[in-house]
Amino acid sequence: MDKPAGLTSHDVVARVRRVLKTRAVGHTGTLDPFATGLLLVLVGPVTRLARFLEGQDKGYHAVARLGMATDTEDATGTVVATVEPEQWPGRAVVEAAMAGLVGEQMQVPPAYSAKRIDGTRSYQMAREGRPVSPAAVSVTVREFRCLDWTPPLLEFRTVVSAGTYVRSLARDLGAELGLGGHLTALRRETIGSWRVDDAVTLDQLVPGMPLIGPAELLRELPEVSLTADEARDVSHGRLVRRAQTAGRARLLDGNRLVAVGESTPQGWHPMVVLEGA
Repeated sequence: MDKPAGLTSHDVVARVRRVLKTRAVGHTGTLDPFATGLLLVLVGPVTRLARFLEGQDKGYHAVARLGMATDTEDATGTVVATVEPEQWPGRAVVEAAMAGLVGEQMQVPPAYSAKRIDGTRSYQMAREGRPVSPAAVSVTVREFRCLDWTPPLLEFRTVVSAGTYVRSLARDLGAELGLGGHLTALRRETIGSWRVDDAVTLDQLVPGMPLIGPAELLRELPEVSLTADEARDVSHGRLVRRAQTAGRARLLDGNRLVAVGESTPQGWHPMVVLEGA
């Protein structure tokens, strides 16, 4: 789905449930209400495959406003600090600071986020005025590229590991430049090999529309072709005995995904069986 601004990811799921008339709907990779772009929505038995999609890298097109920090780290929040420099840094300085934020690092999530602190959502604590100190988490910024720098607005693209907050990336860049900063626009363009250009809008969502099959959904996993006997065994949760293997794979009966397998010294162990999906 191509999520529009103003809706939560849950709002999109609710719309899909109504249109397709099923309760079995979920999504991977929450988008903030102000953000737009790619949201993978899972319907029916394939909701059980969410765990294999959640860890994929995500690509974004975004705009940050430097020189102004907000409590939410985006434009929906309250301004908490402003800096009006006599001279804004040049593009080369900004790009050097961006390059310094590429790679594996510890990132502190926004106070207004869905992270849990002692069992309570961080944003709930922040709204109640309670002290919020989310623990830093390990993330990887694979790309952080300047598209345009017209002070105070920075347009950029970034590719990040799962769990990375682009809001916090804008915040950290602003801090690195001594300016502060927050995100004013965010559009998710990719999740793994999936692209927003191929997504449908809410207006295009209609009953009976064709859905992506489970085997195609997990196209980034290698495939293992099963014999008829192996497919029957896998459908009952039994091991596929093969030579030494590694990682995870799609266990296929022809073009049909029977299960997602995980390697063991004895062969492929079915983690999730999708018989009949």
